Amino acid sequence: MSKKKIKLNILGLSYSQTQSGAYALVLAEEDGERRIPIIIGGVEAQSIAIKLEGLEPPRPLTHDLFLNYSKAFDIEIIEVVIYKLEEGIFYSELVCKKEGEQVRIDSRTSDAVALSLRFNCPIYTYESIIESAGIVLDVNKDQEIELDVDEQAAKGGESKYTKKSLDDLNKLLDEAIGNEDYEKASDIRDEIQRRSAS
Repeated sequence: MSKKKIKLNILGLSYSQTQSGAYALVLAEEDGERRIPIIIGGVEAQSIAIKLEGLEPPRPLTHDLFLNYSKAFDIEIIEVVIYKLEEGIFYSELVCKKEGEQVRIDSRTSDAVALSLRFNCPIYTYESIIESAGIVLDVNKDQEIELDVDEQAAKGGESKYTKKSLDDLNKLLDEAIGNEDYEKASDIRDEIQRRSAS
């Protein structure tokens, strides 16, 4: 019996409304309207956000280390599969390839998504999972979720970096990355991008 695989894309991250200190990672089916919200921890959300934002940490984070380790031993992750949903928990596996052989490794979904971004590989799930966990969000909700991890500045209208010069912002960005304060770096990057877009 073959299960139909559905390709998922990362729609975005937002603060969890239900769990303090947690984030909602929203995955969207590529050819449809359904979304899968997955509650993940702050560390994993940060690792995903850094890659989505295109930030380069001065030292490798755990998922970057995994990528470097895998490359050193010629192991590739070819896809991530969210294969089971049980009692509200999503189970995932990394489909890896080494010397033509495929190996499947069990993984937390948040780690699997963070690694899929680093290995540039697709994320899949099965119809049965998206049927039970998928929701259809209205347009306004989607737009909210597509906002960056830190939405507070945007919601408040004016960012605390609005009055800073572009030079100051770039210095602050380097400083934030150097201090491994990626949430702050993400805010500053947003402000720089807003200015270059306007």
